[in-house]
Amino acid sequence: MKEIFDKISADCSRITTQRYSTSFTWGIYLLSKDLRPHIYAIYGFVRFADEIVDTFHEYDKKYLLDKFKKDCFEAIAFGISLNPVLNSFQKVVNDFGIDHELIELFLNSMEMDLQPEMYSKEKYEKYILGSAEVVGLMCLYVFVNGNKEQYESLKPFAMKLGSTFQKVNFLRDVKADFQQLNRNYFPNVNLENFSDYQKFEIEKEIEEEFRVALIGIKQLPISSRKGVYLAYIYYKKLFDKIKNVNAKQIMNKRIRISNGRKIGLMLDSIFRYKMNFL
Repeated sequence: MKEIFDKISADCSRITTQRYSTSFTWGIYLLSKDLRPHIYAIYGFVRFADEIVDTFHEYDKKYLLDKFKKDCFEAIAFGISLNPVLNSFQKVVNDFGIDHELIELFLNSMEMDLQPEMYSKEKYEKYILGSAEVVGLMCLYVFVNGNKEQYESLKPFAMKLGSTFQKVNFLRDVKADFQQLNRNYFPNVNLENFSDYQKFEIEKEIEEEFRVALIGIKQLPISSRKGVYLAYIYYKKLFDKIKNVNAKQIMNKRIRISNGRKIGLMLDSIFRYKMNFL
C-alpha cells in the first residue's frame, strides 16, 4: 500500500528536520498537528538541496544537484519518488498546488552556491529570493490552505520573513562561509577587513525586515501563527546576540542560542501568544 510508503516518507522528512534544526523542529511542533507533516516535507527538501552544495565536497556536486532537480520534478509529475524526502515533498506540492516556479527559483539559488561568487546587489537579491523568500511562500501555501486571496495578502510578509531569517544566517555563518566555503554573500563588503560600520549597516536592513515580518505573522491563521512566531522569536534572539558582538568577533566564532535558552524562549512565546502580546 502506498499509504505505508507515504508515511515512511513523511517520517524521513520529520527526522531530517529534527536532526538538522532544533529551532525549526520546535517551531513546527507549535503548528496545528495537521500542518506539521507538510512543513517537515518542505524543510526536508530544502535541507537536502542545501547539503549537496554545502557539505558533499568529495562528490560531484553539480551532478548531484542536477539529478536532485530532475528527480524532484519527475516526482511531482508522477506523484511518487523512491527518494522518501522527495516523495513527501511532491505530495505537498501537488496537494497544495505550489507554484513550480518557486521550486525552480530555489534550485537556481542552490546552483549559485556551486562556485565562489562575488555578489553584486542584484545577485544578492536574486540569491535571497530563491534561497529564502520562495521557501516562505511554499510554507504560506500550506498555512492558508489554498485561500488565494489570503496568500496574496500575506505574500510580501512571508517573503520578508524568509529574507530576514536568511540574512541572520549569513551573519551567524559568515566565518564558515568565508573561510571554509570561500563565499561572501554581502555585496560591497570586504570580509578580510569586515568593519563594525559594515556590520551595522547590514543589521539595520535586518531590523526593518523583522519589523515588517511581524506584521504578517499577526495576520496568519491561528493554526500556524504560534509556530511561526516561535521561529521568529528564535531568530530575533539570535540576531540580538549577533548585534552585541563586534565585526572581528563574528569573524572568529559562530554565535548560537543554547537549547536550554530555546526552551525558555518557547515557553515565553507561548505565554505571549496566549496573552495576545505579539
